[in-house]
Formats: sequence, structure tokens, C-alpha cells
Amino acid sequence: MLTDKQIEHFKKQLLDMKKEAEENLEEYRDDRAKEDYPNDDTGEISSVADHPANLGTDQHERAKEQTFYEQAREKLMEVNDALQRIEEGRYGKSEMSGEPIPVERLEAMPTARYRVDEQEDSSQ
Repeated sequence: MLTDKQIEHFKKQLLDMKKEAEENLEEYRDDRAKEDYPNDDTGEISSVADHPANLGTDQHERAKEQTFYEQAREKLMEVNDALQRIEEGRYGKSEMSGEPIPVERLEAMPTARYRVDEQEDSSQ
């Protein structure tokens, strides 16, 4: 069972993670807003591509940014879920068995929902 001090420690970690994820999402949104003027990023004067590889590079960069956005969005959802579990008094207990999640696991992954042994069992 987690002490009040440990719960406050994890809550602070989760709030820091939430702030970071929100900043990442905001940065992505700002970058997407700049797409109205795509040549600003590349320094190109014309919107006509000089070389087909440039289009591939641009597509790759957009796909990479989309991946980062999805990761930040998922992280934010996990953090919000963990904060909700704190509010409901369920934080630090496995959603599968109700057994306590070891503090070491929560230190490594504050959003953990399951014990390591349960996580491994569910993935097989």
C-alpha cells in the first residue's frame, strides 16, 4: 500500500508528465498552423518542387511529426487516467488483480495499470 507521501510524489511526477505532453501537443499544433505557408520551413521561394526527393523528405517529416503527436496524445491520456485513479483511490493497485503494484514499477512507469507479471501474462 502506498503512503500519502508516495502518492503525492507520483502525483507530482504525473502532473509534470502531463505538462510536457500538453506542451508537445501545442508545439505540434503550432507547426501544423504554419503549413499555410509551407515554404517558410524549407526556405523555398517557389511551391514547385525542384526534385521528387524533396517531396519524399517532406512526407517523411510530416509522418514523423504525426507519430510524435500520437505518442504525446497517448501519453496524455495515460497520465490523465493515472491522475483519475489517484482521485478515486485506485492508484498503485493492479486493474487486473487488485494487488499492489511495486513502487519500483511505479517509479519506472508512473502510469502503470498492472504488475509486471500480469502485463507479461496478458501479452501472450
